[in-house]
Amino acid sequence: MNVRRAAAVLAAAAVLGAGGAPAAFADDPAPAASPSEPPEIPAGLHGSTDPTYDGVWRQSLTLLAQDSARVKPSAEAVGWLTGQQCADGSFAAFRPDPSKACDPKTMVDSNSTAAAVQALAALGGHDDVVGKAVDWLLSVQNKDGGWGYNPGTPSDANSTSVVVGALAAAGQKPAEAVKGGKSPLDALLTFALPCEGKDAGAFAYQPDKSGKLLANADATAAAVLGSLGAGLGGEKTKPAGSAAKCAEAKTPEQAAENGAAYLAGPLTDDGHLTSALPGADPQPDLGNTADAVIALASTGHADQAEKALGHLRDNGTAWAKQTGPAAYAQLVLAARAMGADPRDFGGQDLVELLNATGPAPQAAEAEDAAEPGRKADAGLSPAVWWAGGAVLVLLAAAAVLLTVRKRRP
Repeated sequence: MNVRRAAAVLAAAAVLGAGGAPAAFADDPAPAASPSEPPEIPAGLHGSTDPTYDGVWRQSLTLLAQDSARVKPSAEAVGWLTGQQCADGSFAAFRPDPSKACDPKTMVDSNSTAAAVQALAALGGHDDVVGKAVDWLLSVQNKDGGWGYNPGTPSDANSTSVVVGALAAAGQKPAEAVKGGKSPLDALLTFALPCEGKDAGAFAYQPDKSGKLLANADATAAAVLGSLGAGLGGEKTKPAGSAAKCAEAKTPEQAAENGAAYLAGPLTDDGHLTSALPGADPQPDLGNTADAVIALASTGHADQAEKALGHLRDNGTAWAKQTGPAAYAQLVLAARAMGADPRDFGGQDLVELLNATGPAPQAAEAEDAAEPGRKADAGLSPAVWWAGGAVLVLLAAAAVLLTVRKRRP
């Protein structure tokens, strides 16, 4: 998601002047404050960089990743996120003083709101906050069935996808969220490129000024999940047994398959996606790579993401250390989607590294106990094994003692 975020930050003044707000992305560091005005990080918020553009987003991803790793987040961290909600149910990227009521100048947006919904729905126990946020999202849905970043702005693939994930997380059926006769899944299909040329199967962020669709890897990774009705962490699915192939996208599921086929190319060839910001040399884009890994795993093509997962193992923690908690969260979610252990990822414990970016979590649940239906074949605690071993030692000692006594004259 970093290409669009960088562009938004560069154009922030112009966008704000037009009544919009720069987009917040998970894998980029927030714009640094000047040395004379160091950012004030609120208690409960994860990360140490200026939260102006990504406070709610990075907190939501952090809580979502912690929950996926069976960690119970800090009550303070959860309270910070719920406290960011406006009275109408919406969220802004960051409200420095939540005690002040939101007003028309508060730059609320669909991405922050939808991310918060996904995190709080996963944690459970926040039905009122989630319900109000979903109601607000539905109230600002565009007539084409999609969402833009800010209310009233044209729909885009990324915003529509993250809202789809929020609706699904809240127990709603995205296909039934209809506005103007169109659902968000209909809207996503309008961003899908046909199966022809080098960009076959990709999604565009939005049509350009001439109405042309230009392939965007960030939008593609997001739209694959949106087309599946999945959230930011993806969804578990059975292996497809074959490589992703592009075909006419008559259904959202086929559009997701097409997007997976587009992403699989660079992931299997290079092991990563590449970004090329204006004025900068092309370089591996680890944030979008993590998202693409989740997208491929969610379509059943995890085998085509193995090389990319290896690249993330080798380079991800250094990137996340520089970038912040949302980057650690992306790595955790990517590892989980691929069936890898985020607590042993390239020799690093991603979960502990993520936890260390903010208030300490309450507890970590046992993996087997947290997943009903899983057999506890390897789930005995060390205490149980120790007690069992102690009993065996005592029995062996008793047997030896009886043997010795029997041999006495």
